[in-house]
Amino acid sequence: MKTFKVLSALLSYPTQDLVTAVPELGAMLDAEGMLPKAERDALQLLLAEIAGGDVYDLQERYGLLFDRSKALALYLFEHVHGESRDRGQAMVDLKAMYEEAGLGIAANELPDYVPLFLEFLSTQPLDSARELLGQTTHILAALAERLGKRRSAYKAAFDALIAIAEESPSRAVVDELLKSPDIDPMDLAALDAAWEDEEIRFGPGAKGQGACGQESLIAKLRHAKRAVDSAPSSLQ
Repeated sequence: MKTFKVLSALLSYPTQDLVTAVPELGAMLDAEGMLPKAERDALQLLLAEIAGGDVYDLQERYGLLFDRSKALALYLFEHVHGESRDRGQAMVDLKAMYEEAGLGIAANELPDYVPLFLEFLSTQPLDSARELLGQTTHILAALAERLGKRRSAYKAAFDALIAIAEESPSRAVVDELLKSPDIDPMDLAALDAAWEDEEIRFGPGAKGQGACGQESLIAKLRHAKRAVDSAPSSLQ
């Protein structure tokens, strides 16, 4: 499904190739017609911003948004597991899910990187992809709200994903995620403090269990995929 590929590209680090490809990306979205009009119109603003921007300025802006702050990290498990022990096993399990679907991962990328997750979804039947995406909507919604406060056009990419997903985000879970610090990317001292290694905790109080309940995100994803795969596909 090309829409997932387009959104993956838009959320990746900007390159000159991405800038050049903007007209083609917009055409792909229109041809597939997966997005509601409001979300498609909002994405056009992001496409135009990328198409009309200097690539070095685009890269600097991207880095300030997504690389400096944990609150906007494009890594799913950062938001649900933090530095807990569960995060490492979740990475292993998600990588195994990708490999089962025939998707290889470059050595320098983590499995929970949102653009990579979207690449994986693009290889799945639509019903399955929407089900799996639905397990992440609370994270996507929290990211969208934080980007909205920054008046960033990138918000449109996350709103588009939420519109596609089968399950709507839980307001209570989103509010819980939004309680984590949202640090000014220009406050270097605060950023250094936030990125210091956290103590790894075990047991009921470990970070990562509160926001998503006792069942980990990867367990939910696996459960959703098995349920959809075992049902008759409407796409066949």
